[in-house]
Amino acid sequence: MDPFVKFTSQSQGRDRIFRAAQYACSLAVYLLRNNSDRKDLVAKLKSLETSLSAGRKLLRLGNAANSIEAAKRTVQLSDRVLRLCLTVANVSRALYFICDNVLWAKSVGLIRNIDKERWSLNSSRFYFFSLVMHLSRDVYAVLQVMTKRSRDKNFKQRMDQHLTENPEVAEVVVPHLDGFLFLLLETLKSHPDLALDSVKNICDLFMPLDKLGLYQSNGGVMGFCGLISSLIGIVTLTQPRLRIAP
Repeated sequence: MDPFVKFTSQSQGRDRIFRAAQYACSLAVYLLRNNSDRKDLVAKLKSLETSLSAGRKLLRLGNAANSIEAAKRTVQLSDRVLRLCLTVANVSRALYFICDNVLWAKSVGLIRNIDKERWSLNSSRFYFFSLVMHLSRDVYAVLQVMTKRSRDKNFKQRMDQHLTENPEVAEVVVPHLDGFLFLLLETLKSHPDLALDSVKNICDLFMPLDKLGLYQSNGGVMGFCGLISSLIGIVTLTQPRLRIAP
């Protein structure tokens, strides 16, 4: 019980629980949309989804300042690639939160004379750019680990053994592709923080892609990806060893 109380006492913890519930409702609505006997339930789930979304917007007030502080820390990283990716990602995320806060103020009537569609579009753009930069960091980190492991003699012996034991695979696929996939999978298995962060960012990417019209998804895909991303967020918050750093 104590870990749960500690988790829910954090604003990030509450936001991720709300987010998981929101996308679970979205997924359930999509799955039940054609069931005539569940119309009342679908209506209730849609109402709950809307309420959770509004609640999350309130919880995110002030997150722009946190992202700016994070940018101040990442700009001091010694690795130039990480410094660029993470600083740009944090600045983009801060701008996303600012747009999100303005849209929330508009929805509650605190601000009236703004172009809601334009602010919403800018919000999605900043969110998309932030995710792209985070994914770029993930790819860079994975390539670094793969390069290091490929130079390890013991690992090279294991990979050669794998290719020897599975010659039919190496013959069918593009030359060296099997070795690359073996190295990639072993890297992700040995670094679950990288694997989880990559999956989370890929899942999140479907949201802005859909809103920007770059890749249209349905409610089921959005709900499933959002739920998976939220569950990963909960796991990494409760298990710091699975959280990627920096």
